[in-house]
Amino acid sequence: MMTKVRFENENGVVIITIDSPPVNVLDKEVLAELSAVIDQINDETDVVIIQGAGEKAFVAGADIKEFPELNQETGKALCLEGQAIFQKLEDLPQPVIAAIDGYALGGGLELALACDFRIATERSKFGLPEVSLGIIPGYGGTQRLPRLIGEGKAKQMIFSGEIFSAEEAYRIGIIEEITPNSALEGAQRWAEIIRKRGQLAVQKAKQAINEGRELSLNGALALEASLFGQICETKDKNEGVAAFIERREPNFQKK
Repeated sequence: MMTKVRFENENGVVIITIDSPPVNVLDKEVLAELSAVIDQINDETDVVIIQGAGEKAFVAGADIKEFPELNQETGKALCLEGQAIFQKLEDLPQPVIAAIDGYALGGGLELALACDFRIATERSKFGLPEVSLGIIPGYGGTQRLPRLIGEGKAKQMIFSGEIFSAEEAYRIGIIEEITPNSALEGAQRWAEIIRKRGQLAVQKAKQAINEGRELSLNGALALEASLFGQICETKDKNEGVAAFIERREPNFQKK
């Protein structure tokens, strides 16, 4: 029975809550439960939101108490396990939104970076402070952060291990929105906007972006055209176009 990661489905919006007081660390149990929860997401899901319980932390990082006994072999294995779980989250066809309230540090920020976009409260803090412990980010931080905000700024963050405010995180592009209220409410608002769109189209758009960034521009454009062609065979395409012409709201069916 899961005790540290909760799974709720609210009319097609899945909310994953990491609840491991006091600061929602990513210990082995949390990672295993998170992996199992991701496996529960199916075609009935439109949008996924991931949050941390409480107001102190989204996720304050990995469990440092597990680190003293690590050696080259076990350290590598630990990283590969966490990377695989975060990659599984990123590879979901549905949009994934991080609702951040409080600290998103180390593995917590790396988890947020594996989401499609991030909504945070004003009091949230961000950083990859691993070098202050004599280690490096190991759950994708050295790879996803430079791709998101650029190599120079990412190196500044990672080399210094400094903690940044929500305002700075927004300025440099780590988060997409600062909300004065609840991060979950902000994420739910975006989830409802997305749910009104054609879900097959949203998923193909995500596929085009995620797969296209690994290709040349010509290859990515070819991928985009191919996915567009696939969408043209759907009933949702016909419904969306008809609704536009008839000036009514579309009734998408994921078909």
